[in-house]
Amino acid sequence: MPKSGFRQVDHPIILGIVGDSAAGKTTLTSGIAGILGSDRVATICTDDYHKYSRIQRAENGISALDPEGNFIDIMEQHIQMLRQGRPILKPVYNHDTGSLDAPEYVEPKEYIILEGLLGYTSRTLRSCYDVKVYLEPVEDLRVKWKIQRDTGKRGYTVDEVKASLQKRVSDSVDFIQPQRTFADMVVQFYPPETDHEESGAHLNVRHTLRPTLPHPDLSPVLDAGIKNGFRLELSRDIDGKPVDVLDISGSVDDKRAKNMEDLLWKLIPEAQHLRENVGQFTDEQNNSLTSHPLALSQLLITYHMVKAALGHHAI
Repeated sequence: MPKSGFRQVDHPIILGIVGDSAAGKTTLTSGIAGILGSDRVATICTDDYHKYSRIQRAENGISALDPEGNFIDIMEQHIQMLRQGRPILKPVYNHDTGSLDAPEYVEPKEYIILEGLLGYTSRTLRSCYDVKVYLEPVEDLRVKWKIQRDTGKRGYTVDEVKASLQKRVSDSVDFIQPQRTFADMVVQFYPPETDHEESGAHLNVRHTLRPTLPHPDLSPVLDAGIKNGFRLELSRDIDGKPVDVLDISGSVDDKRAKNMEDLLWKLIPEAQHLRENVGQFTDEQNNSLTSHPLALSQLLITYHMVKAALGHHAI
């Protein structure tokens, strides 16, 4: 595993991104990998550890959200091996066909991103991450994204997607949502009050920042009077514990967004890769667009990965 000169730790830095189906995990992951440089990042989808094909799940009634339908023990072994710098033979679940394909040989890199449904299910898994993120877009938005993705890329009809969502409600409550409590950052995209139909570039985002990580000092931008579009306040999470909450408006103008982005870039000079691609996503018409809230979310998470590589986030 190659190392950069600035690194102060001797293991890969592992980021977890967990959230329900169609929460935006892959979009967030691809942007972070782009910032760090794809040659330095190994990306793994933990949904590859499904035990059953789509047909088998339909027959046995176990959903993909249920840990019993996944090889959690093999996932644990593999994340531990990767953290030790050892390669794995990773299973592959084909989301397009719903089948289990041939396994893939994966070598660890400087940074590893594990994204999927069940990444924080066990204590063993949770102990291996340097940074843990939970994605929870408001439910109406997630449903819209899931319908868009599954009808456009996976061959489902709208009715089939809605039926699948309904069948998974209890599993989501039982198995996915409880993982939120283990995250260092909770990221929630939501539409503005003025446009409840917004689902893309002008979505707002709320970051719930827990004190389990030392978050960046954003006061140079916030104190400079550039507060339109940003709000940072002390609050309490749903469990009553104190947290910082950063709200970023989807209507923030280019200048204000650039000032915040420049501040974050200066805090992570080791990660000046593919800067122009930050915040990009594909809409339902397959157009490539840019979102300031998405870009800033990707940069904030990347900040923690770089600082972890410098030894600031020792676990």
